[in-house]
Amino acid sequence: MESVDVAYGRTTVVHGVSLDVPSDGVVAVMGHNGAGKTTLLRAAVGLLPVTRGRVLLDGEDVTGLAPHQRVRRGLAYVPQGQQSFGQLTTAENLRVVADGRRRGAALVDEALDLFPALKGLLGRRAGLLSGGQRQQLAIARALITEPRLLILDEPTEGIQPSVVAEIERTILELTRRGGLSVLLVEQHVGFALDAAGRYYVLASGRVTAQGGGGTGAAVDVRSALTI
Repeated sequence: MESVDVAYGRTTVVHGVSLDVPSDGVVAVMGHNGAGKTTLLRAAVGLLPVTRGRVLLDGEDVTGLAPHQRVRRGLAYVPQGQQSFGQLTTAENLRVVADGRRRGAALVDEALDLFPALKGLLGRRAGLLSGGQRQQLAIARALITEPRLLILDEPTEGIQPSVVAEIERTILELTRRGGLSVLLVEQHVGFALDAAGRYYVLASGRVTAQGGGGTGAAVDVRSALTI
């Protein structure tokens, strides 16, 4: 993203934000509630218009493209809230995305290998899954689209620590394999910095700090978050 402004009506809520997600890398965006994190992601996906600046995907300007067109070019978005089709089973949720894809069955199998806990839940309605199980299902569904950029909004919110660790392991495994970059919005500082190679801190819609990831950055991030 290059110098992006995003507005709700006449009120600009994201101001001149630039961030870069490297190939096969993980970038974390952090900040308090109301900082503009989700707004920024929604603009990246095309759910909100950019009033100034550009959104680039692998160097291609996709600012004017609709969300489904961005998905076709390799973008996948997992919003907050562990979203799924609650009346469908776990297997049906996966097949909804896989149907019509050339490697559909294989992609479902690959997603289940990444989240083996789902294998024993294929016949259960998604609405009866725990929050952690629904989050794994949501990420698995996104991966079936074979994205080049996976955007995750608060993937650890309300989830037990064991599942948080599983999601982190999966993110790192996917980026190590190559061919996938991850843009992660996260308030859990430890998780974000462990998973990410670079971080950005937002406050009032502006980047107030940025740097390399890893646990050594925790002090800098927490300092930025107290400003």
